Amino acid sequence: MTKAGLRIGAALAALGAAWTSAAAQEMPSAASEATRAAQAASAAALPAEGTRDGEFAVRGFLATRADPVILNAAGKPVWNLAAYDFVTGSAPETVNPSLWRHMTHLKRHGLYQVTPNVWQVRGFDVSNMTIIRGATGWIVIDPLTSTEAAKAALDLVNQTLGERPVSGVIYSHSHGDHFGGVRGVVDAEAVKAGRVPIIAPEGFMEEATSENVMAGPAMFSRAAYQFGTGLAPGVTGQMGSGIGLGISAGTLSLIPPTETVARTGETRVVDGVTLEFQIVSGTEAPAEFNVFIAPEKTFLAAEIATCTLHNILTPRGAKVRDARAWAHYLDEAATRYGPQSDTVISSHCWPIFGREEGTAWLTAQRDNYRWLHDQTVRRMNRGETMHEIAESLEASPPPGLVAEWSTHGYYGTISHNAKAIYQFYLGWYDAVPANLHQHPPVARATRLVDALGGADRVRALAANAMATGDYRWASDLLQNLVFADPDNAAAKAALAQSYEQQGYQSESAIWRNQFLAAASDLRRGRAQASAAQSNDMIAALATDELLDSAATRFAPERFAGRRLTVALELTDRKETATIEANGQALIGRVGEAPQAPDVTLRGPRAMLLGLLFLKQPVSAMQAAGLKVEGDATALQALVDALDPMPQGFDIVTP
Repeated sequence: MTKAGLRIGAALAALGAAWTSAAAQEMPSAASEATRAAQAASAAALPAEGTRDGEFAVRGFLATRADPVILNAAGKPVWNLAAYDFVTGSAPETVNPSLWRHMTHLKRHGLYQVTPNVWQVRGFDVSNMTIIRGATGWIVIDPLTSTEAAKAALDLVNQTLGERPVSGVIYSHSHGDHFGGVRGVVDAEAVKAGRVPIIAPEGFMEEATSENVMAGPAMFSRAAYQFGTGLAPGVTGQMGSGIGLGISAGTLSLIPPTETVARTGETRVVDGVTLEFQIVSGTEAPAEFNVFIAPEKTFLAAEIATCTLHNILTPRGAKVRDARAWAHYLDEAATRYGPQSDTVISSHCWPIFGREEGTAWLTAQRDNYRWLHDQTVRRMNRGETMHEIAESLEASPPPGLVAEWSTHGYYGTISHNAKAIYQFYLGWYDAVPANLHQHPPVARATRLVDALGGADRVRALAANAMATGDYRWASDLLQNLVFADPDNAAAKAALAQSYEQQGYQSESAIWRNQFLAAASDLRRGRAQASAAQSNDMIAALATDELLDSAATRFAPERFAGRRLTVALELTDRKETATIEANGQALIGRVGEAPQAPDVTLRGPRAMLLGLLFLKQPVSAMQAAGLKVEGDATALQALVDALDPMPQGFDIVTP
């Protein structure tokens, strides 16, 4: 790629805006009397601690970094292993005691031996890196989110166990925290030369690159709430993510796999080690497999089984997952792989040692998803709405599942997942006509506040609700008041307090994050986005996906009365494509050349990205080397009709 192309690729980081870290929220509230009572009730209802998780979370510990801070090439920190050192002793009043207990195990970091030839680096990111000793080198499964964290993890392995090259890489699934650090452990040229295979489930590249294209801007804004990336860890701040700690802030990379696996039972021999795969695509990720490390009798459950209930629908937003299929795959894992596995490990959390223990653990997770699915559908079919179902299931989980720590909702929750299963089958509409065509949020909020007697009356009602500990109702009232009157400082302050108390009470780390992030935004304003997308991800996107993504930013009212056909010749990829634009839509086609285009563009794909995503003037792109034949004025009108790349949006204020 040319230097101009590199600059364009770097600037296109807006495609994947990430949120910058921020200081702890200003002036957090203390735990209220109602919250203290809720924490005590939560503690009293917890199952017996036992010794399993405490023992398994530390078993096999060998070493960790002497310097807890991992830096990037510019000397800026991307991860701090000591960030959660404050989690010790009894739970404070501002943290749910179950979540606090969970974090005492999850906060541990370093290199851990699982079997004689399998290790994990845990706590260096939100996910785990699994290491297998091959005949000549290290086989790496899931190289974390960032190159910096992955390199630090591999350095620890080499320093502790003796230096060896990486002889194979495996991506368990298509989420960034399981492949993003790959360039920190292996050189792309070694992969290209065939010296290092990279194995992934079938469909990996399509899913890894497509999830963040269409709905990427919305997902990134919502993910800032889910993971609490604007919150500092602390007893009134972020408490991890339930499946891990935070997300490392380094460089995301991607090297395409050299081979894929399509069917359960397929095997590969990587550097002398026989691996068998279980395809579980369509559950936690649209492309995913589990790995049975045959010589070590170790089963990697990837992310369909961890130390917590997962999400059927993530709060950041994604396609709804199939809870029934999830339960079926777990049943297959428990019956096919559990009985032959001395250890069950995951790409998050700590291992489960022992065949009986591992099989029972997989079985409990299976029952959890099966119960959620079947009881949601059962109630759905007798006419209950998603909200009624969620409330009912949340109030009465089976005692056997309550007694198993790993089925608790530290990440996903019964409430959120029951609604997701309802949505999977029936969508958002509950069939009540009053809900079919409601006013949009601001218009509805304005009417509700007026109907309740005005702003002062709503604040008084909310104050009464908060005084009784009904923060859910207080938040409902106050959120409407803030939408009706966004400059009402007293309403925003009260809403922040109501959210804060709910965050303190949440067993789910990501529910806590969402409540506290909302409170922080209300007090300090929304955190601004910063560039963080890698050229690897941009380069990996298929051209048809890029054209479809550009179409989602096309404003036809700004192009009314025009029709334009553009022929594209992408010289670096030897691709041809067509764009057709009119007063209704922008249509992109790959591999098709129009007969008589109004404009023909020739140049590397980075030039197309500069036009459609950076909205660079046509004249500037011509000066950079883009060949334009035909009506350049009409082409500029098309560029002007595209919205700029979104840079985040307000959530708790209109």
